[in-house]
Amino acid sequence: MFGNQTIDLMVSIVDLVGVFANAVLGGISARLARLDFFGVCVLAIASGLGGGMLRDVLLQQGTAVALTDPYYLVVSIAGAVVVLVVPFESARSQQWLLVMDALAIGCWASVGTQRALTAGLSWLPAIMLGVITVIGGGMVRDVLLGRRPAVFGGNTLYATSALLASVEMLVLAKLQLPVLGLFLAIGSGATLSLLARHYHWVMPAAPRLHIAIELPGIHRRRR
Repeated sequence: MFGNQTIDLMVSIVDLVGVFANAVLGGISARLARLDFFGVCVLAIASGLGGGMLRDVLLQQGTAVALTDPYYLVVSIAGAVVVLVVPFESARSQQWLLVMDALAIGCWASVGTQRALTAGLSWLPAIMLGVITVIGGGMVRDVLLGRRPAVFGGNTLYATSALLASVEMLVLAKLQLPVLGLFLAIGSGATLSLLARHYHWVMPAAPRLHIAIELPGIHRRRR
């Protein structure tokens, strides 16, 4: 029903949508941290392109797509410009940010999984790269801001939503239904993310560990 070129085009469009959404979110984080214009641009680009570049480096299929396709940098810079122009102080605009964030999960999970399958990887690495594509940009953004990545605790099922979307994309791609997988991954990833935010669903924290001796390479927090 859909040729390979059509599927590749749809994957690229979905990927760019995710880039724009996360670039905006990175720029918003920079504004909240009271960074200057340059800082907003840097965080927008890092947030928008970080996950995809990390995925492409792990795939080792040549230069990262974000560096060979000019649309990626242009779209991420456009996200930074939007952040600098739009106040994002109204309740409606903040709701749109939540929706953009939720939609970006499924966008990048499906794209990351599809690119891994196209590179000939098996199902488990494909799922892993789908999740990495989603969380990579946010992790880079948080590290640049000097804080613990939100995906490591206290966040509302962000990585879990990415995992669900990646699995769905994998299954439907294996059934020769990649286009359906794209849309289902985007819809379900966004739905789970928004429900988790609304109901405050979070992953349980790991059990506290009490160690009486000093272990090599392990630094305990001083009380």
